[in-house]
Amino acid sequence: MIAQVILSILLLGIVLYAYHEYRRAPAIALVATLAAGTGLYFVWIPAHATLLAEAVGIGRGVDLVLYIWVAISLLVLVNLHLKLRTQMEVITVLARELALAKAHATSTPK
Repeated sequence: MIAQVILSILLLGIVLYAYHEYRRAPAIALVATLAAGTGLYFVWIPAHATLLAEAVGIGRGVDLVLYIWVAISLLVLVNLHLKLRTQMEVITVLARELALAKAHATSTPK
């Protein structure tokens, strides 16, 4: 029972975060709310997670939840990596243009 309360508080925190982020990233907020809602459902009715796991060929509900969590974590990691790489490329272009602008400004006679 204590674990259910703690997990529920954490999942409700995710819902609250998603609510505040909705204006900035509505798709992410909706996915986070859906995931947290599903998590709350399985926290309070774990037998349904086991039934779903058995239906897809996994022995226990907790294993199914863990596998899904790992898959989502890997997708988030790849997404963050791609965004970071894109930002680094933009910074490189900006730094190059700034260096060329400074070089051009110092080489022109007054």
